[in-house]
Amino acid sequence: MTRSTARRPTNPSLNDDLLSQARDLKINISRAAEEGIAKATRAEQEKLWRTQNAEAISDANAFVEKRGLPLARHRQF
Repeated sequence: MTRSTARRPTNPSLNDDLLSQARDLKINISRAAEEGIAKATRAEQEKLWRTQNAEAISDANAFVEKRGLPLARHRQF
């Protein structure tokens, strides 16, 4: 996400003690919330991708187990 992305005001409910601590520490609440939401979104997208591609991943792993890595004879390590 770039900083030039359009912003929209929201009204989230936050734990009062946590909000007070963040303000005392001069944390930008909007930025912290945005970063947390971005992190949670990425994690869910990765989880969804793994679920949607589980069969292909399993097939690829089975291929390597059975036949080894393609071009393994050319490895230098």
